[in-house]
Amino acid sequence: MDRIPSVDLRDFLSEDESRKQKFIKEIGNAYETIGFVALKGHFLDTTLVDNLYAQIKKFFDLPVETKQKYEIPGIGGQRGYVSFGKESAKGKKEGDLKEFWHFGQYVENNPTLEKEYPANVNVEELPEFNEVGKQTYKMLEKTAKYVLRSLALFLNLDEEYFDNHILNGNSILRPIHYPPIQEEPKGAVRAAAHGDINLITLLMGAHGKGLQVQNHNGEWIDAIAEPDELMINVGDMLSRHSNNKLKSTIHRVVNPPKELWGTSRYSIPFFMHPVSEMKLDVLENCIDENNPKQFEDITAGEFLNERLRELGLIK
Repeated sequence: MDRIPSVDLRDFLSEDESRKQKFIKEIGNAYETIGFVALKGHFLDTTLVDNLYAQIKKFFDLPVETKQKYEIPGIGGQRGYVSFGKESAKGKKEGDLKEFWHFGQYVENNPTLEKEYPANVNVEELPEFNEVGKQTYKMLEKTAKYVLRSLALFLNLDEEYFDNHILNGNSILRPIHYPPIQEEPKGAVRAAAHGDINLITLLMGAHGKGLQVQNHNGEWIDAIAEPDELMINVGDMLSRHSNNKLKSTIHRVVNPPKELWGTSRYSIPFFMHPVSEMKLDVLENCIDENNPKQFEDITAGEFLNERLRELGLIK
């Protein structure tokens, strides 16, 4: 496997059962072998994407002291701004060469979850930033719902198996800025090799090369989405729930060649999380004599807290 397979969500959404089955087979096979697909036919339109990139560039161009107003202590970086070098990959001492922002869930009709989740943070200087972030969040969440429906069918579950787990889920939209590199990094890269925590991650076509995926031979391959594609990968929660039938793939963002050090890179992943009480216990139909149960029982909330501690975002 030396390239990322491409699939089209319109096949799954069509009235044609053969197209729907083709999509389920293609995405399932991709996640069994490399854990990444490039997805066309999603719910983001180009105007929304262009507006979002314009707004996030405006935000990251704000003075450092302005951005730091929106860095909220005591919430592990779950909402608002996280400054440069704060986050490091599991097992890495060096902080990644990035700053980022978090938009979180817009809870509907659930006062309990409204109390559980930190409130979203509004940037006073950029009202459009807040609105376009919310619109993007909703469209990516909608796309993720249908991807998970296809994976439920691939795993021989009810098509809507994930729906209640992701309704008002603890998902995160993370615009990232990798600033120009000023000097030779001492062991740090823009994002060190890691697997994602969540169910699935939807990545909007990053501006600039750099994302690499490790295939099962240990080789790093470039993951470059077309302008109309989302790159979507399996996270550790879904890998765990499926007894590693669906693979959470190690990936990284490497530093550019020296002649491009003076350029910024922007990237916008959406991390699809379920509600905290979802049980990630290994699915019974993913266990057999050749594939014994690999993981202990745990809830999504317990697993998330464990990983946030490993990343240094909470103590």
